[in-house]
Amino acid sequence: MTLKELHEFLEEKVIQYNTPQFIESDPIQIPHLYTIKEDIEIAGFLTATISWGNRKMILKNAHRMMQLLGNTPYDFVMSHTETDLERLENFVHRTFNGQDFSTFIKGLKHIYQIHGGLESVFALHQEEESLQKSIHELKSLFFEINHKNRTQKHISDPYNNSAAKRINMYLRWMVRQDHAGVDLGIWKSIAPSKLSCPLDVHSGNVARKLGLLERKQNDGKALSELDTNLRKLDKNDPVKYDFALFGLGVFENF
Repeated sequence: MTLKELHEFLEEKVIQYNTPQFIESDPIQIPHLYTIKEDIEIAGFLTATISWGNRKMILKNAHRMMQLLGNTPYDFVMSHTETDLERLENFVHRTFNGQDFSTFIKGLKHIYQIHGGLESVFALHQEEESLQKSIHELKSLFFEINHKNRTQKHISDPYNNSAAKRINMYLRWMVRQDHAGVDLGIWKSIAPSKLSCPLDVHSGNVARKLGLLERKQNDGKALSELDTNLRKLDKNDPVKYDFALFGLGVFENF
C-alpha cells in the first residue's frame, strides 16, 4: 500500500467511525453528560483513569463514579468534606479502589485550587510538538498532596517510557475540535497537532499491519514512532486516525 493509498484508506475509516454512534459504546459518553466545562473535564479525567478492561464494566463503573459524586463532579471536588469521601470507600474498578478515588478527588481539588485547573496545567507545560511533558508535569503536581504510593500508578508518566494511553485518550477528548460530535474540543489553548495517539493492543496491532509502527512493545518509544508517521498523513490533526485504528482493531478484527 502506497502512502497515498494508506492515507485514503484511513481517511475513509475515520469518516466511518468518527460519528455520534461511536459514543454509544465508548467511555466518552460520560463527559458528554455534562455542559459545564469543569464538570466535563473532571468527568472525562476520572473516566479515562479507569478506562481499561471490559468496556461494559468501564461504562458501568464510570456511571457509578458520577452517581457517587452526586452527578456534580466539579462541585463535589471543590466542596467535599471527609464525610463525603466516606461514600467512595467501596468503589472498585480492577486495581483502582475507593482509597484511590478519594485521593484523586483531593488531587483534583489541588489542581483547581492551586494550579488553575486541568487545562491550565496541560497548556502551561505544552511543548512545540508534544504534550508528553504536560502529562509528566500534571502527575507531579497532582501528587503534591499527601497520598499513598500505590495511587501514583493510576497516572502514567511518559518520562518513564509509558505510552500513557488513557491520558492521551483524555487529551483527545478535550482538545480535538471537529464537526463529527464525538470529541468534545472544549480546550482552546492547545492545538490538536500536539496530541498523541492513544496506543494500546488494538491500535498497536493495526498500526503494525499497516506499516505505521515497527516497534514491538506498546511503550513511549513506540508512541513517538506512531505519532511521527501519523503526522505525515495529517500534521494538523494526526490523532483523528485513532478512530480508524481503533475501529479496524475492535470492530473489524483487522
